[in-house]
Amino acid sequence: MILPNKLHITDQAALARAEEEVSKRKAKQLFDTGEIGTVEVGTYAGLAFIHRYLFEDIYPFAGKLREVNMSKGNFRFASVMFLKPSLEHIDKMPQSTFEQIVEKYVEMNVAHPFREGNGRATRIWLDIIFRQELRQVVDWNLIDKEDYLMAMQRSVVKDIEIKHLLKNALTSRIDDREVYLKGIDVSYYYEGYTTFKTDEL
Repeated sequence: MILPNKLHITDQAALARAEEEVSKRKAKQLFDTGEIGTVEVGTYAGLAFIHRYLFEDIYPFAGKLREVNMSKGNFRFASVMFLKPSLEHIDKMPQSTFEQIVEKYVEMNVAHPFREGNGRATRIWLDIIFRQELRQVVDWNLIDKEDYLMAMQRSVVKDIEIKHLLKNALTSRIDDREVYLKGIDVSYYYEGYTTFKTDEL
């Protein structure tokens, strides 16, 4: 099913290409304008801001809670019925230690509040929490795609793998534009988007 979009694209491949180009450009702009520093840290409102910023030129539902139930493989994300209480719970979760931050990230992944683009928006959200609380960010280049996807899949039951991967990829280069832009490319690569390089847009 092709998602309703503001570009009136009816071909799935064309939509994926446009989504990658437009939202990567916006991700770059988020950093270059300094607006990334205005995002509310560790809340659903902050995540919704990021999602809207990335995808508002493409999707009418950007930054809005999904109204359909979603699953990936055999895993069902939070039911629409329980989505708001789940997000309220996540907002209240502590985020002062590495372990707490990753646990919060895992819970937000289970909530999966948007119709599309959850992973890409939430990885930026995670880095913003790390930046404020630990003065570090993730160097996503250091995390293999398959290792990451498998760790996230298993994190619902046991989060030891994703904690290990993230801990070993932390860097203190929190204001490094290259780390951020390459991280966006890797984040999109995890989701199968590889046509454009962020720093060339």
